[in-house]
Amino acid sequence: MTTIDPKADLRRYLQDARETMLWKLDGVTERDVRRPLTPTGTNLLGLVKHLAGVELLYLGWVFDRHYAEPVPWFRPDLGPAGLAPNTDQWATAEESREYIVDVYRKAWQHADVTIEALPLDAVGHVPWWPAQAGAASLHRVLVHLIAETERHTGHADIVRELIDGAVGYRRGTERLPTADKQWWTAYRDRVAAVAEQS
Repeated sequence: MTTIDPKADLRRYLQDARETMLWKLDGVTERDVRRPLTPTGTNLLGLVKHLAGVELLYLGWVFDRHYAEPVPWFRPDLGPAGLAPNTDQWATAEESREYIVDVYRKAWQHADVTIEALPLDAVGHVPWWPAQAGAASLHRVLVHLIAETERHTGHADIVRELIDGAVGYRRGTERLPTADKQWWTAYRDRVAAVAEQS
């Protein structure tokens, strides 16, 4: 017989996404981990920094379970206009990779305590969600957080590929066809040719 534990399932999917996000930083130079590779400035370390704040927000502040240590880019008490736009999307010169990763890991720990302490039907308040949806259960918040983390993991996958070609879910489990550079070049050329004909 299979045991059903929805909270454990949600927690496992969240942890899997967290670890994948950090894997995207492995082996990347300090410059490349910070370098913006899209017109809107998306960069690997900024994605981790953003997700640290997201965890502290959704699995801390929303359930009135505040994180004790100050985090410069996490100030929900200031309201939506409290910090400059995109403050949490890039690392300042003073914020090391180690510091941001440490904050992210501590945010996980804080979030995991909330997940353990509360039942899935516990209600938090998300003031920026529409009024009818502002009261949100832990279950709904966890689903939202998993979706948000996976979304940014996808961003990180593309940014990392642009840096050094590393792709996939995790090292050793890329979940892509096993092929050499020549095959990938031919494949890309074929896709590009169809696009040009469209």
